[in-house]
Amino acid sequence: MLKWLGWKVVAGPMPVKKGIIIGVPHTTIWDFVIAWLYYTSVGGRASTVIKKEFFFWPMGPLLRAMGGIPVDRSKGVSLVKQVIDEFNRRDELHLAITPEGTRKLTKRWKAGFHAIAKATGATIYLGFFDWGRKEIGWYETFDITDDAQADIRRMKAYYRQLGIAGKHPELFTTEE
Repeated sequence: MLKWLGWKVVAGPMPVKKGIIIGVPHTTIWDFVIAWLYYTSVGGRASTVIKKEFFFWPMGPLLRAMGGIPVDRSKGVSLVKQVIDEFNRRDELHLAITPEGTRKLTKRWKAGFHAIAKATGATIYLGFFDWGRKEIGWYETFDITDDAQADIRRMKAYYRQLGIAGKHPELFTTEE
């Protein structure tokens, strides 16, 4: 299906039991579809967090089958804690996260992936869906330090160097 849509796969599934694949740039809901097609086509099963309100019939069973993890985003509930608990419940989990946290233009990337990796020991992979070249996959792992903001700056520099583009390029930036 990906080939039919003109996409080229760059890498297979993460070769670890517990990993976080960063998905950048996130500018359209279609990123989820393309990423799901990619990861299942290479034999992986990735999960992603989705607000629990979307898990109604008939969407709930479909989202769960596609790896969706329902999370409560109401006031006072920690999304990061819920994901850490999910990692601790499972023997294997490949979690796709978009650090932008939105499909809108934002300069401020969220550090939840960083806290999750620190707490669980999950390996971080720098993944991408490049709508300009129509390539999807991951290139390398990303070692984190104790400084989440410095790590995010390094990550942005990496993606800036790649020159990747979102489906809506005007909605993605690696600038501070």
